[in-house]
Amino acid sequence: MIPVTDIKDTSRQPLPSLMGGEGGGSLFTTFFRIGLFTIGGGYAMIPLIEAKIVDEKQWITREELLDLMAVAQSCPGIFAVNIAIFIGYKLRGVGGALMSTLGCIMPSFLIILAIALFFRQFQDNPWVARAFRGIRPCVVALIAAPTFKMAKTARIGWTNVWIPVLGAFLIWMFGVSPIWVIVAAGLGGFLYGKYIAADSPPALPIREGADTEEKE
Repeated sequence: MIPVTDIKDTSRQPLPSLMGGEGGGSLFTTFFRIGLFTIGGGYAMIPLIEAKIVDEKQWITREELLDLMAVAQSCPGIFAVNIAIFIGYKLRGVGGALMSTLGCIMPSFLIILAIALFFRQFQDNPWVARAFRGIRPCVVALIAAPTFKMAKTARIGWTNVWIPVLGAFLIWMFGVSPIWVIVAAGLGGFLYGKYIAADSPPALPIREGADTEEKE
């Protein structure tokens, strides 16, 4: 019998070349476009990564993106850059990590450099201040929208919704580091899967039960 891990997923598109090619964008250009429209920090990049890399190019799955986000949040450094490094390395090794990282940081580097050169000329411009006041609320929506999608991917339900709620409360109210929240959640999940869920009988899928009743 062929092991399940040896079966190749032919539904996925071929991996991208480092500098692009016909039929698909490269890691550099893809992350450059994502970085160009990321306003409000690394978390605002999540919906763009999900739409471009998960849905369109299918380089990784939503489950993999969720795991990468947990790892990137636990590691030191910029969240968006950590995500780009992990995805680039997964696809093309060290070279892919380098190209995705350069593509991710290049737009902000060029824009901030231009702003630093001409900042004094428009720092007190009321039109610029009004524009930023309009952009800031949109950033909240950019962060909130993928949160609900990831909740479905992570199978958040009424029985475990208290975990993200408690984690958010600890971070917001008591200033607990997200690293400790992730470590505690990972340890709790490990203990639950090893000692509690392993002893529980598997639940029957609802759809299969419904189909059986209909056939009878």
